[in-house]
Amino acid sequence: MLVPSDMMAAQSKILYQLNKYYGERVQTRKASIAKTIREVCKVVQDVLREVEVQEPRFISSLTECNGRFEGLDVITPTEFEVVLYLNQMGELNFVDDGSLPGCAVLKLSDGRKRSMSLWVEFITASGYLSARKMRSRFQTLVAQACDKCAYRDSVKMIADTTEVKLRIRERYIVQITPSFKCGGIWPRSAGHWPLPQIPWPHPNLVVETKTEGCDLLSKECAAMQGKQSAMEGDAWVMSFTDVESKLLIGGCRKKCLSILKTLRDRHLELPGNPVTNYHMKTLLLYECEKHPNELEWDESCLGDRINGILLQLISCLRMLFLL
Repeated sequence: MLVPSDMMAAQSKILYQLNKYYGERVQTRKASIAKTIREVCKVVQDVLREVEVQEPRFISSLTECNGRFEGLDVITPTEFEVVLYLNQMGELNFVDDGSLPGCAVLKLSDGRKRSMSLWVEFITASGYLSARKMRSRFQTLVAQACDKCAYRDSVKMIADTTEVKLRIRERYIVQITPSFKCGGIWPRSAGHWPLPQIPWPHPNLVVETKTEGCDLLSKECAAMQGKQSAMEGDAWVMSFTDVESKLLIGGCRKKCLSILKTLRDRHLELPGNPVTNYHMKTLLLYECEKHPNELEWDESCLGDRINGILLQLISCLRMLFLL
């Protein structure tokens, strides 16, 4: 198909400006965050070592592998979440009946006694492993560890929250979230994905993604706030952070996300935090469904993809659709 020369010239200009922005702004942001991560992780690792001394069941999983820290997620350049992966989920069943949107529960297998579980004191009379009880115990352990660790003058627990949050050097906030990795388990409530009429992702990638499974996090669920449910305190929040990252491999997807995050941090850091970097990633995944052809994610299409995502963001904000 012939493309008008003026259109090609416009696309070339957009691509030039985006690459310039990537080199000047995005790379600077990445370098700054990488430096901050190393500083923050030294403190968090020391706190978690103290936790492990007090309670060996909470073993630190915050280790560096190929230049990345396992379980660390950047929320903003000054806010991070560390997912602490726990062991011994074997005697518990993953139950996802749809009664708690975005959540699942862990229940003792039939015939198993509470006393047989590694997490016996956190299991309810009904046989459910309570996310809130476990988080409460972990919060106490972390508070004690903050007072004992080598960085005790630099780290403080944030009060007035049921989450385990640290303030480090009065500049950074780190949430530490107990979690179970559910490899090979794909939630029933996500069984509709991918939609049959959309050819992305490739079937092989779908199999790989579903085999990866999901994580269960002990944290407050925004969808459940204000709702009365007997299961709310026991429920674990489902997270697909790892599989989402896997879906964004290939083409200019990750470069696109880095640009969107930088734009958000520089221009959309607003009161109430209406637009998060997770919103940006979600919009990018929708863009992947709208443009399933790999040719549409060539570097030359970067401007079109950024433009499409920003237009969708504006539309969502107008309809107050972002949650």
